[in-house]
Amino acid sequence: MNPFIELGIRHDIVNAIAELGFENPTPIQQQAIPALLSGSNDFVGLAQTGTGKTAAFGLPLLELLDFEENHPQALILCPTRELCLQIANDLKNYAKNMPNVHVVAVYGGASISDQLRQIKRGVQIVVATPGRMLDIINRKAINFSEVQFVVLDEADEMLNMGFQEDIDNILSTTPEDKKTWLFSATMPSEVRRIAKKYMTDPFELTMGEKNTGNVNIEHEYYIVRARDKYAAFKRIVDFNPEIFGIVFCRTKIETQEIAEALIKDGYNADSLHGDLSQQQRDKVMKRYRERSLQLLIATDVAARGIDVNDVTHVINYSLPDEIENYTHRSGRTARAGKTGVSIAIINSKELGKIRQIERVIGKKFIKAEIPTGFDVCEKQLFAIVHKVHNVTVNEQQIEQYLPRIYDEFKELSKEEVIKRFASIEFNSFLEYYKNAPDLNAPADDRFARERDGERSGDKYPRSGGRSEYARLFINLGSVDDLNRGDLLNYICNTAKISGRIVGKIDVKGVYSFFEVPHEDSEKVMKGFGGAEFNGRPVRVEVAGEGTSERREGGNRDFKRRDGGSYGSGRREGGYGGGNREGGYNRDRRDGGNSGGGFRDFSGKRREDRSSGGRRRF
Repeated sequence: MNPFIELGIRHDIVNAIAELGFENPTPIQQQAIPALLSGSNDFVGLAQTGTGKTAAFGLPLLELLDFEENHPQALILCPTRELCLQIANDLKNYAKNMPNVHVVAVYGGASISDQLRQIKRGVQIVVATPGRMLDIINRKAINFSEVQFVVLDEADEMLNMGFQEDIDNILSTTPEDKKTWLFSATMPSEVRRIAKKYMTDPFELTMGEKNTGNVNIEHEYYIVRARDKYAAFKRIVDFNPEIFGIVFCRTKIETQEIAEALIKDGYNADSLHGDLSQQQRDKVMKRYRERSLQLLIATDVAARGIDVNDVTHVINYSLPDEIENYTHRSGRTARAGKTGVSIAIINSKELGKIRQIERVIGKKFIKAEIPTGFDVCEKQLFAIVHKVHNVTVNEQQIEQYLPRIYDEFKELSKEEVIKRFASIEFNSFLEYYKNAPDLNAPADDRFARERDGERSGDKYPRSGGRSEYARLFINLGSVDDLNRGDLLNYICNTAKISGRIVGKIDVKGVYSFFEVPHEDSEKVMKGFGGAEFNGRPVRVEVAGEGTSERREGGNRDFKRRDGGSYGSGRREGGYGGGNREGGYNRDRRDGGNSGGGFRDFSGKRREDRSSGGRRRF
């Protein structure tokens, strides 16, 4: 007997999910489905992404709802468009053998009139993002008075994205006696509060320890100097020829720039971020699902809800601001019981963040070494060999060309043919990685700097006793509802600069500080000429000049506790700042002179490409 039938799922649904490849229930499905089928309790389920949560709540919903009635009976709220579409499509697939099941996906970025028409025709299950759902409610275009079940999926992320008020307003339109099912990958205090607010004595199910990571994921970190980060990233990718991965960045700007750099270097990559239209986003995701792309460069919000099979690697190009987000990132791989690798590329002062993440996920990171040029060439050579060995031969189609092929190779021995086929791609890697430098940075750089008399918090090297970065004051802060990521985006968009050149961002109450290279400070300050934020003028100046180093409410100088001045522009490391030293080098693929920040992406490609070029995946 099929294990899902034993859980209480009827035959027509089991037959549908069997065609989708469901053979045995995952642990969350095994325990959640019987509990939810009773329909008598609120429910809190804590489980990692990729463990089958959609089926865990979707299958019981299909059992409990009355599909003879064409009014909304279940509302599923989730944080992103991608996840909304995924859940709706999954439910339709589960119910394909059932009559009169109507599911509508309600999300921003798509035609609201189409969604309203679907609702008007009759629907039992509404899957929605909070913003668009509230818009439809405000139009009085839907009636939730007979909703029996509300599902809050990825509840932690919805709260992180600021949907608390929207959720409150939406749920206020639903009956008091409904059942609420909450699913989350982590259980911060905010999620705990929402459970208390909307639930009565819920049944709680925790798969593994709270907030821990998927046991099928290996976690690795590489320590590199900031100027070598992009080169090291590419070398890691080259060392994994069969990689099919997602690369996470902190900002939309960084996401776009890295994707553009990779494309110019010949990699099959594209970006996914919040500035894309729904049509652009769908196009990128279609290419990624079809594996036309091997690297998807994404922000945390954009990648939320992506459910793509067989992702081999998650690469944290920048560590997330919130430690909990690391769990969501790494959960994009090792889905449905498979294995995967989560990689963090860090500088030596971010080791403390790695230790924090280890405590949260309950698993140790492995310190890995950036492979040498020889290692990469060897790995690529045998990838070519395996590809040739395992290729499927279309005997019928190739038959007509074999005489000419044999004639072309008649003067070559078998050994010569093998060597030449292997060399087609191998030669370009040999040429490229010839004299490739060691990109590994020592883990104790910080202690070496302390030994040499520099502060342990310094991010950037001194040059003649002077910081390479200028510290700027801006009269915006947390009272303006800005975090470090928001402020970084605002600075870059207003001053028309790359996010890669911005150093540490220190957000205070009514003001903040940020760092840029000295040579860019005038450009940045001029870029803010006449700028306004929510109707008030924005002021940017060098910290230490005029009143910029004083608290805005008084005259006390803003000094470091150790007696030093903030005016030196030293970077203290940490999640918020990211790695802002140096960056891309458009003329060299590895190492070399890459310490000067982002180069002009319209610049020439590496000259030695003419001798074979950079291979595409």
